[in-house]
Amino acid sequence: MARIAFILLCHKDPEAIVRQARMLTAAGDYIAIHFDARAKPEAFAQIRDGLADNPNVVFARRRIKCGWGEWSLVQATLHAVEAAVETFPRATHFYMLSGDCAPIKSARYAHEFLDARDVDYIESFDYFESDWIKTGMKEERLVYRHFFNERTQKWRFYTSFELQKRLRLTRAIPHDIDVQIGSQWWCLRRRTVEWILDFVRKRRDVIRFFRTTWIPDETFFQTLVRHLVPETEIETRTLTFLMFTDYGMPVTFYNDHYDMLLGQDYLFARKISPEAVVLKRRLGTLYSNETASFKISDEGRNLYKFLTARGREGRRFSPRFWEVESTIGRDRELMIVLCKKWHVAKRLVRRIRQMTDLPVIEYLFNEEGTALPNLGGIQASLVKRTRHRRALMRMLFDYYETDRLVVCMDPANMDLLTDFCSDRAKTRLLEIQCDFSDAYLIGHARRVGLAGEQTQGDTLERLLPTIRGDIVHERDRIRDAGFANHLIMRESDDRDRSADMLARFLDIPAEKAQEIADFDHLFAD
Repeated sequence: MARIAFILLCHKDPEAIVRQARMLTAAGDYIAIHFDARAKPEAFAQIRDGLADNPNVVFARRRIKCGWGEWSLVQATLHAVEAAVETFPRATHFYMLSGDCAPIKSARYAHEFLDARDVDYIESFDYFESDWIKTGMKEERLVYRHFFNERTQKWRFYTSFELQKRLRLTRAIPHDIDVQIGSQWWCLRRRTVEWILDFVRKRRDVIRFFRTTWIPDETFFQTLVRHLVPETEIETRTLTFLMFTDYGMPVTFYNDHYDMLLGQDYLFARKISPEAVVLKRRLGTLYSNETASFKISDEGRNLYKFLTARGREGRRFSPRFWEVESTIGRDRELMIVLCKKWHVAKRLVRRIRQMTDLPVIEYLFNEEGTALPNLGGIQASLVKRTRHRRALMRMLFDYYETDRLVVCMDPANMDLLTDFCSDRAKTRLLEIQCDFSDAYLIGHARRVGLAGEQTQGDTLERLLPTIRGDIVHERDRIRDAGFANHLIMRESDDRDRSADMLARFLDIPAEKAQEIADFDHLFAD
């Protein structure tokens, strides 16, 4: 009978990881865990302690910091696979999972499914001939070297890319490798995994090539399996059910998806919402059910497209089964920097990104040209961003694959502040109160159209008290709103107090906050 060693890559929610591991190993299977080294040490300790008495659990020998689109995701997978192969000699299959995955069949069904055919399950399509990549870079992912993370080091990523293009610094793909592409959620037989590990040890040239490709977790295993395994022993599909929105973001499943998920021709599904407590409990009970039977209808994707289209056209006469209340997410932290002097906030968040690797977004609700990823059009204008504020924020969290995000907002955006602070997400506010000279306020009046270059001096003198009073009024409104987790950092503060505010706002060690606060020109005009 099949015995599965699950390869779990995760970075958050240690309690959920412990529950997931216990559930999967209770049926006699195994699990190898790589917990992102970016996560807090105490979170990893909680997982180790919670699973210390479970002989069917092993941890990757080495934890590394993982980033979306980087080789680090492949390397982390290899570390977990090596630990599983060495520790669990009776494992027959190795199944790639994330912390957002959950079984949608019983363990008995999964074992019988894998026993029925002696094949590897992995999406593996020709990189150049298939249409798997819909938009964006294609050949450029491979023939140029990518050293930086596109999401956290955007300027370096694209500057390096453009420089290589200009200098024509292309490289050849290894001559005996036909690059393939597909989903990273695979299930491979033991023999295939052992062949891959042997290949990794022998073909350092191929490893060097993939190390600097972009998004190698969609090409590395897919290419090696096709290179090492006869075509007749490869089933070009994933056993993990997932759907994508028109914006290219994964559809999240909630409590009311239970019956639909069971009808899909897959063994697992992702992404399961952290708030779908009932769904997770029901699926966990199902996994240990020896007598459960399943009727496969496989209608999920078609039903999603059908109802989504009618919703766009105003002809949706039945509820969209995937909808729940609009929320950013209970387990997410939205950190808002409020500052009337936009250049001050921008300097601060750029420093935060430099020192912490936290994703930061500048004045996305105030400046049309704020740098944002392509989210299918929702980011295209200030009107759309403001109208779909929570959906936009959820998509940014998903895009950066993070639970913590820093954004800048103007103190005048009171309706946005009230909305975000009432969300289930944990919201923190850092209000930066600057000093305003008359010269600055005159410049501000001209920038916002209250005055022009020809406005007389006496008119400006009468206008300045009104503008200054408006700024004070905005501060009073924010204070009177009584927002939770509202911190204030003033231009007149010394370094120690500024560092304390930053440590509390970002939930980081005092030493790291001190490094951020050690910034001589933060308030310079």
